[in-house]
Amino acid sequence: MYTTLISVSQLKALLASKQPTLVFDCTFELAQPLAGDAQYVQSHIAGAVRADLDRHLSAKGAPDAASGGRHPLPSREKFAAWLGNLCFDNEMQAVVYDRQNANYCGRLWWMLKWCGLDAVAVLDGGWQAWLAAGGATETGEGPKLAASQFALAHPKSSLVTTDDVAKQLPRPFQTVIDARAAPRYRGEVEPLDPVAGHIPGALNRPFTENFDGNGFFKPAGQLRAEFETLLAGRHPASVVHHCGSGVSAVPNLIAMEVAGLGSTALYAGSWSEWCSDPARPVARG
Repeated sequence: MYTTLISVSQLKALLASKQPTLVFDCTFELAQPLAGDAQYVQSHIAGAVRADLDRHLSAKGAPDAASGGRHPLPSREKFAAWLGNLCFDNEMQAVVYDRQNANYCGRLWWMLKWCGLDAVAVLDGGWQAWLAAGGATETGEGPKLAASQFALAHPKSSLVTTDDVAKQLPRPFQTVIDARAAPRYRGEVEPLDPVAGHIPGALNRPFTENFDGNGFFKPAGQLRAEFETLLAGRHPASVVHHCGSGVSAVPNLIAMEVAGLGSTALYAGSWSEWCSDPARPVARG
């Protein structure tokens, strides 16, 4: 069972073994929401199904959304129903990938954990690594799968709300890590949300810092050293990750697990939900 990362060679062996596995292509472009579908149709890992951030991994405007912000989480029940429609069940291994340094497939990795599945892994190096290694690809809209049933189980990932974060702000039990680029964190620019800045007391680690120059996660020891330096004595279990809308924060969360620092929490509403209420404090600099 793979629970954090899977290499290209490991995925090739897994698919050849005929162990029940479903691969998800989560490619997405924030500035061009339809581009991910087009790239999937043009070419994807053979047998992979499509998972789109807007259509499948978010619930904009849904009254039963599990979080706020620009990309609110769908309810666990609706998400489980979508998985069942893909013939995905609790006995299968899930492998997720994208073309953007796990920025988007990390969301699906976390959501599957949130719904109780442990056997889900990010393809290290993503689509680019698969292509470079000569992995099998196909074109078109993907396989047509019969319906199955995915049963919700106790969450294996932790979701915190805006109220949770706000209540813990003055206390030492919470360490907020902001995954946005440094200029957004400092409040110098804000291209997406109406207010610039960050949650008071938050530390900054842009999610891109988890990868080497080829798009692979850095070695576990290096990640551990970097996070320990960032935390400066704070306990890893106190960490709550966020970003702009609960998507690009997840690579930081995965990196901490790869580093052996344990499971940490996600504030899925993130900055877009936090700054939607002018009464909430904002820090800059």
